[in-house]
Amino acid sequence: MTTPPVVRGTVPDVDTVLAPLPGLLPGLRETYEDLHRHPELSYQETRTASLVAERLAAAGYVVHSGVGGTGVAGVLGNGDGPCVLLRADMDALPVTEETGLPYASTVRTTTAEGVESGVMHACGHDVHVTALLGAADVLARGRTAWSGTLVVVFQPAEELGTGAQAMVDDGLYDLVPRPDIVLGQHVAPVAAGLLGLHAGPAFAGADVLDIRLIGRGGHGSRPEATVDPVVMAASTVLKLQTIVSREVAAGDAAVVTVGRLQAGTKDNIIPDEASLGVNVRSFDEAVRSRVLGAIERIVHAEAVAAGAPEPPRITPGESFPPLVNDPAETERTRAALAARFGAERVIDPGAVSGSEDVSVLATAAGVPLVYWLLGGWDPAAFFAAEQAGTTDRDIPSNHSPRFGPVAHPTLETGVTALVVAALDRLEAPAGL
Repeated sequence: MTTPPVVRGTVPDVDTVLAPLPGLLPGLRETYEDLHRHPELSYQETRTASLVAERLAAAGYVVHSGVGGTGVAGVLGNGDGPCVLLRADMDALPVTEETGLPYASTVRTTTAEGVESGVMHACGHDVHVTALLGAADVLARGRTAWSGTLVVVFQPAEELGTGAQAMVDDGLYDLVPRPDIVLGQHVAPVAAGLLGLHAGPAFAGADVLDIRLIGRGGHGSRPEATVDPVVMAASTVLKLQTIVSREVAAGDAAVVTVGRLQAGTKDNIIPDEASLGVNVRSFDEAVRSRVLGAIERIVHAEAVAAGAPEPPRITPGESFPPLVNDPAETERTRAALAARFGAERVIDPGAVSGSEDVSVLATAAGVPLVYWLLGGWDPAAFFAAEQAGTTDRDIPSNHSPRFGPVAHPTLETGVTALVVAALDRLEAPAGL
C-alpha cells in the first residue's frame, strides 16, 4: 500500500488546544496572587525562577535554569515545523505597594543606592509570568493538535534593560533552538479584555544618564564664596525641558525626564555637588542622537555659566533599544487575534513611550518580533474614567504604587492571546 503524502502548513485547531483553560484558571489566579505577594528585584528572581522551572518540568518541557543569572528557558519539541519563542519577564520594582489588595506585597528592601523601599510588581510582570505559564501548560496539554517546537523564556532584569542581553550572552541560543519568531505581551492600564497591537516602532528606546554637577560648597550665609551646585542643577533642569519643545521637530517624538535631583544635607550648607538622574525616550536614532547631544551641550554650558571649578560628569546608565514590530508579522497576528476575540477588542494604541528589552531576543536570533499590550484594568472602572476624561488621574499607570491588574479577565485573555499567536505559526500535525 502506498503511503499518502503528508500535508503540512495547516493551522492547528485553537479550540482543541484551549479546551482545558477554564479548568486551569483558578490555579492560575492563585499563582498570580502568590507571585504578587512575593516580588523579587532584578537578578534576584530566585523564588520566581524556581516556581517557573518546576511548573515547566511538570508540563514536559526540557528546562534550562540560571541563564543570564536567574533566567529560565523551556523547550517543548513536538515534531517537525516552525519554532516559536514566547517570552515573559519576572522582575519587580523598588516601590512600596498602596493597592490595598488582600495579596499586596509587604516585602522590604534596601536598594543599591541605599534607599529603604518596598518591593512590588508595579509593572505587571507577575501577570506576564502567570499568563506564559498558563500558555505553556495549555500548549503542552494540546500537543496532539500542533507540530513544531515551542520555546518559552522567562527573563530576569527587564527593568534594568539588561536581562535579555544577559541571557543571550550566557548562551541562550546554544541551549534552545533559534526561533522563527519572538512573541510576547505587556500588561497595560487599559480595560482588561482588550489587546493593543502596533506595527513598526511600537515602544520607545530609552537612555539613562547620571549627571554630577561640581560646585564649591560653603556656608549658606556666604553664597559669594561658593559655586552653588543646587542653583546650577535647578537651571539645568529647566533648560533640559526646552530640548523637546525647541530642538525636536513636531513630527518626531522624544521625552526628556529628570526623575532624580539630589543635593545637600542641611538648609544652611551649600554642598559641593548635585546629581541628576535623566531619562530619555525616543523612537528614531537620529532623534536620539540629537537629544543626547543637546543634553551634553546644555549641562556643560550651565556649568561654565555658573563658574564651576570642574566640568560636569555624565555617566550613561541603562539603555533600551526601540522595540520595532515586524509589519507583516504584526498584521498576521492582528488577524489571528481578531478572529478569536473580535476585531473591536484588538486596537492600535499607536507608539508607546515606555521601553522594553524583548527586542534583544529577536535581534540576536535575526528573526521578527511581535509584541502587544494586554489590558489589565477593571473594565467598568476604566470605561467610566474614559467617559469622564479622567483616565490619567483615576487609572494608575505602570510603576505606580497603586497599579493592580485584575485577575479576570486579564489572565484568560493573556493566556489565550499567547496560545492563538503561537498556534498561528505552528502547524497542524501530519495528516492525510
